Amino acid sequence: MLFWARTLSAVLLTTCFLSPAHPLPLAMQSILKGKPKDAKVLILGGGMAGVIAARTLHEQGVDDFIIVEGKDELGGRMMSHRFGAVNNQWTIELGANWVQGTQTGDGPTNPIWTLAKKHNISLHSSDYFGNVATYDSSGPVDFQGVFQQSIRNFQSLTAMAGARVPQRLVDMTARSGYALSGSRPVTAHDMAAEYYQFDWEFGATPEETSWLASSWAHNHTFRTFSPTNMLSIDQRGFKSIIQDEAEAFLDEEQVRLNATVATIHTFEHGVAVTMEDGTALVADYALCTFSLGVLQHEDVQFVPPLPAWKQEAIHSMAMGTYTKIFLQFPYRFWFDTEMALYADSERGRYPVWQSLDHQVYFPDSGILFVTVTGEFSRRIESMTDPAVQTEILSVLRAMFPDTTIPDPLDFYFQRWNRDPFFRGSYSNWPANFLSEHQTNMRANVYERLWFAGEATSKKHFGYLHGAYFEGREIGLALADCVQGGGCVGLEHVDRVRTARPYDTV
Repeated sequence: MLFWARTLSAVLLTTCFLSPAHPLPLAMQSILKGKPKDAKVLILGGGMAGVIAARTLHEQGVDDFIIVEGKDELGGRMMSHRFGAVNNQWTIELGANWVQGTQTGDGPTNPIWTLAKKHNISLHSSDYFGNVATYDSSGPVDFQGVFQQSIRNFQSLTAMAGARVPQRLVDMTARSGYALSGSRPVTAHDMAAEYYQFDWEFGATPEETSWLASSWAHNHTFRTFSPTNMLSIDQRGFKSIIQDEAEAFLDEEQVRLNATVATIHTFEHGVAVTMEDGTALVADYALCTFSLGVLQHEDVQFVPPLPAWKQEAIHSMAMGTYTKIFLQFPYRFWFDTEMALYADSERGRYPVWQSLDHQVYFPDSGILFVTVTGEFSRRIESMTDPAVQTEILSVLRAMFPDTTIPDPLDFYFQRWNRDPFFRGSYSNWPANFLSEHQTNMRANVYERLWFAGEATSKKHFGYLHGAYFEGREIGLALADCVQGGGCVGLEHVDRVRTARPYDTV
């Protein structure tokens, strides 16, 4: 394993997570008085993890469940948007957009690839590394040598991380890993090229990210499955893979849309979930598939509060942000490649550009988009659309100094951090987030309250297939609970301790 135990832990292996008799508020007592249970299982959230958990229950013969979704459709962070001028509109993907890793030979298959083929999703392989134009503030400039070196630097980063494992060496930030592997970016070209390899994948900087965990997640995706990235260009929206999958087994009464969860009450014999409109659902078990960001922002209240070990795990992990900013122009004036990399003096300032007005994507669409991540994403969320647009147009004028840049016909980006349904894009593993924290992130609470999502996946956190795998695994565990009349649940670590005492002398 990559994440060896580098702490001494009090692991609770035999506890049954039996809930104590939690006193319920009077308002909840009145709701529950004489009210029969609405279902065996409430699945809170209708994204990938939630729908796959529901499908797994169905496959195991458990159909007494309800999916509770705050939005008006299933899909979660698989969010599409109809974009463009009235006579030239296209479906664009604001969130999850790629099948990341497919299959090599007869090796393991990415389940998202399987779903995409099953539902005939239109995909095209993205050429990230061989079809990239380079620019800086002076205009077009060739720093392909630096770019190719950044690929080798990332390969060295992940290789050195793997070499630390058998030696039981501690984790560090990916920035430390880069430095120890000989990569120390200095110029704007260096920093942009590194950003393309690292931040653009993890939604966070090397300083914010675990060296070992980032290598683990990357390798378990692109080495286990394949190095291929398949971009969805399906005009039904990438979310149709989960919506079509759900349609095959869900009945109308098994889904509640536009139902925003406000409070989750856990008591000895079940759970009661109250919505923002005051309505309540009661069940034996609840599965929370909320994003890590929602749990961190306390947009949902837990009664009683989550135990200290669970809260520590939630707040020890980090939420990355990945923001795609779309512009449609009356005509194409930019690069002929699929991708472009812009090197600004400020690292992470509008660096990665993708053309959708390309022969393999949306020809004659006039659509170009740029991606920002992390702190820069949070910065632009605080700005008005016109202010962000003005900044982007100034970058385009620097990239194309001999071109008159027209005003865009349409402009859009999703504010992931400010959206109370998401509070970010996907999880990120910092260097101080230990494997015991991950165990606690995944563990259920009081037997009745369960958790699943990409953030609970050790191998595939941050990836769509991580949400799939977790939905399936926790769905199987819940099926056992329902059919067995109770369950032991998953282990947790009551206190995460250091391997040695602190030396404060």
